Amino acid sequence: MCKLDVASGKVAALLDDPKGAVRDPQVSYDAKKVLFSYRKGGTHYYNLYEIGVDGKNLRQITKGAWDDIEAAYLPDGGIVFASARCKRYIGCWLAQTAILFRCDGDGKNMRMLSSGSFTENTPSVLPDGRVLYTRWEYVNRDPVVFHHLWTMNPDGTNQAAFFGNMHPGGVFIDARAIPGTDRVVFINSPGHGRNEHLGYVATVTDKNGPDDKSSMRNISKQRDFRDPCAVAKDAFLAARGNEIVLMNASGATEVIHTASVMVHEPRAVVVLDKPRLVPSRVDLSKTTGTMMMSDVYIGRNMGGIKRGAIRTLLVLEDLPKPANFHGGGSQPLGHGVTSTLKRVLGTVPVESDGSAHFEVPAMRSIYLAALDENGLSIKQMRSFITLQPGEKLSCVGCHEQRTKAPDVAAMGKLKAMGRAANVIKPQAGIPQIPDFPRDIQPILDRHCIKCHNAKDRKGNVILTGDRGPVFSHSYYELFFQWQIKDTAGDPANGSGRQKGNDKPYTTYSSASALMKKIDTHHNKVKLSDLERNTVRLWIDASAQYPGTYAAIGTGQVGGCWGANKYVRVMADKWPDTAPAVEAVERRCGKCHGRKLPRQVTDRIPVSFADMLSWTRPLTRFSRHRVYNLTNPEKSLMLIAPLSKVAGGYAKGHPGDAKVIRENITEAPKAIKHPVIFSHVTDPDYLKILTHIKAAKTKLDEIKRFDMPGFKPNSHYIREMKRYKVLDPAFDLKTQKIDVYKMDEIYWRSMWHKPIASKE
Repeated sequence: MCKLDVASGKVAALLDDPKGAVRDPQVSYDAKKVLFSYRKGGTHYYNLYEIGVDGKNLRQITKGAWDDIEAAYLPDGGIVFASARCKRYIGCWLAQTAILFRCDGDGKNMRMLSSGSFTENTPSVLPDGRVLYTRWEYVNRDPVVFHHLWTMNPDGTNQAAFFGNMHPGGVFIDARAIPGTDRVVFINSPGHGRNEHLGYVATVTDKNGPDDKSSMRNISKQRDFRDPCAVAKDAFLAARGNEIVLMNASGATEVIHTASVMVHEPRAVVVLDKPRLVPSRVDLSKTTGTMMMSDVYIGRNMGGIKRGAIRTLLVLEDLPKPANFHGGGSQPLGHGVTSTLKRVLGTVPVESDGSAHFEVPAMRSIYLAALDENGLSIKQMRSFITLQPGEKLSCVGCHEQRTKAPDVAAMGKLKAMGRAANVIKPQAGIPQIPDFPRDIQPILDRHCIKCHNAKDRKGNVILTGDRGPVFSHSYYELFFQWQIKDTAGDPANGSGRQKGNDKPYTTYSSASALMKKIDTHHNKVKLSDLERNTVRLWIDASAQYPGTYAAIGTGQVGGCWGANKYVRVMADKWPDTAPAVEAVERRCGKCHGRKLPRQVTDRIPVSFADMLSWTRPLTRFSRHRVYNLTNPEKSLMLIAPLSKVAGGYAKGHPGDAKVIRENITEAPKAIKHPVIFSHVTDPDYLKILTHIKAAKTKLDEIKRFDMPGFKPNSHYIREMKRYKVLDPAFDLKTQKIDVYKMDEIYWRSMWHKPIASKE
């Protein structure tokens, strides 16, 4: 860490540790000290330190086996910073999450300010006292395009979008106030973000609200700048390669220093006025916060909802992930939209005037769905709210216009204000965290598989719980047949990348064909109220597959892309694979070409090479559909071309075959298959069957989360021990573990525990 005298060009080292690393320097308001992150040589973790601008009086502020980074001084003498102490992993990659914490200037009284599942970056303090930071989030929406600017008070209260959360694209990071203006300067890093936060130097104001695109402008023409710092209204420091540059508001630059190596984070050593001191509104003796909604019918994209239609709000929780070691994507948590598990907390009433007043658990990622008289989801958030202990938060409505303030006089007349805050009413008899094989499949077994089985296959649908390479057949089939609606548009290829703020009645239970079948007693099938509500809430919790994070990286035969190499089990070199591939190519390739997976881990060329999430390639020829690893002889790969008299579906002569052209942007249509295998003793039939049986044997060995004797991945165990929620002496080889219970202990370990008032 160095100090540059701009006038003379002289550089002096404040701290030099050739075997360590220094990052994130921040100058104190009086310009006498520097706060920074430091990993000492020979150690593994970054902690916070402070040093004088003269290089003297180095002192350590935080300690522990966690990375503490990107700190900023608070006007009350405290420090806000990002930390991996949150004990969670990014949902789609092999990296730990860091979210916002605060502590006193000496490191004491540390506490988490957020509850997000994904990373929060580069906090700084605005002149009005708010903390400005970057929040990466994707609650049931596109996982790569929402890294935008948010604010909170220094105590964590009043978390709100500052700019960009309605508009996908770009990583808005390293944001700082511009003196004497209402604007901030930041880096607009293109796409999902570039290495080292490289991007355009940009500025933005929130005076027109968080959604006005005209409020933002890129001031640099190139996208190779980093770490901007405003030193005046029309002067910004920034780093570019091994240069420190001075830039004006028009983007003109002047190089003021060139180093022999890359430089980072230039900060001006100048005296600054302290930002406004925002009094704390947190009561750490409480375990809840209170929400007050003026009118649920007011907001963006709320047209078409008649007054009185919304009867209750469903309160859900986005749950952090304790470990991630399977590469990209979210499989097998879901297929296409969800990347995290969800908890269904229950419902609270909405008054006839649209108001609602209720308590929610503090320091947990809460999101809401508006329900009608039948409990169906009219509209749902794709973001989350964190309330601090004792916080009272009010909002105008559902997805309100952020430029409209509540009518204070009218709020006193709201029906919900005439009573105490409602307590969330749990859903009786229904597991809070849905698990498809445990909770949904038994309902399908009781009511659906008598028609939708491998023998009868009414409507060309199979809803048995037999296992495919990653999911059960019924789970994949419900998505493939467009029975689950967690998307804003048609659930076609690519529909996993949701943008949010859907139109009413277009997503989840009110739009799902499965619920319509249930509520109209499809084929005279009548579910009990408990069964109906279980299915409904599973859909509204984003139709997740497992109910445990221990399912990650286990029980999967085949990977979805290269990054899956850490845990994937591939069949490419099994002894029985080559004969099966040859048989499929020779007997089926003329019509199907490469649309048909030739073996259980084959990556057919359908968008992202069979990506199981985000793009959701819903194809009738998916390996998740055509291979049955519970009952191999019932695999569609075998029974679709097998003659009907031999127990298959096929009719007609092989000469009737036509080249298959599937449009995966449309709902599936039935296909009449000619006879390829006239009997089950056909040598090619047996080659394929032998291969599928080998896959079944492998799955029985490695085990999926819903199979007897299942054991989680060793990385899951490692992290649970590190978090001190599992005994360090636990031995996975000799001891049993209830992974559902372990997940719950993990989540509860991070719940806010009341602290008695010092008064």
